[in-house]
Amino acid sequence: MDHKLTGWGSGFLGVLIFSGSLPATRVAVADFAPLFLTSARAVIAALLGLLCLLALRQTRPDRRDLGALAVVALGVVIGFPLLTALALQSIPAARSIVFIGLLPLATAIFGVIRGGERPKPAFWLFSLLGAATVSGFAWSQGAGGALRGDLLMLAAIVICGLGYAEGATLSRRLGGWQVISWALLIALPAMAGLAMLTWPETLSTVSGPGWIGLGYVALFSMMLGFVFWYRGLALGGISQVGQLQLLQPFFGLLLAALLLNEPIAWQMVACTGITVLCVAGAKRFA
Repeated sequence: MDHKLTGWGSGFLGVLIFSGSLPATRVAVADFAPLFLTSARAVIAALLGLLCLLALRQTRPDRRDLGALAVVALGVVIGFPLLTALALQSIPAARSIVFIGLLPLATAIFGVIRGGERPKPAFWLFSLLGAATVSGFAWSQGAGGALRGDLLMLAAIVICGLGYAEGATLSRRLGGWQVISWALLIALPAMAGLAMLTWPETLSTVSGPGWIGLGYVALFSMMLGFVFWYRGLALGGISQVGQLQLLQPFFGLLLAALLLNEPIAWQMVACTGITVLCVAGAKRFA
């Protein structure tokens, strides 16, 4: 099977998994403090990653890779989860989706800077059009918000794009699940200490949805999603496969409709169609 086609399929599965991250985080921060949620999800995922590394007898990464793994840990293990959790205390999940529309562009830019990729000029046209379409639609759907939350989400997008590009570059040598597992282990001491410092006074008041939200962001958003995502970026190209993230806001809104009974507007269907065309165009000219 063509590696690029496999990469796009793997990346698509990663996007599907990540689509539930912000809604799950929004639910979880109702019961957990952002610092505890960020550290707890990382600790749970790190323990799972450690088991996988030991069970499959993976060799330690080279010393030259430690710096890049630290960047991955800072970007996707610590930075993005913490910044989005803080942001979602002051803005609704729908508004946060506005900024996810900018993530493919951030990933592509860092793919050029860190991954050495050189997409064609038409790629950037489709990428910008897709980002504008998603952001414009999501902005129209967002209800209210705060400047602090918006700035936190913008910072989260920048640092996440860096973590995606750096991890994808490493995945070409180490493998997708190995990269996120080693990055989680690098962050484990700090995250375990933070979890102990921010441990809730009582867990008896945590609701069922709160536990489900924590479980989702720990097992799926923090671990399983990256297995598919980094593999997809490594095989299909950081800039190219990264454009699949343009679909993530629509999947997130669809989940909100299914789980929270929010209506699906016809504009969503129209914008989804435009976005699919933008993804196809970006793939064609990458």
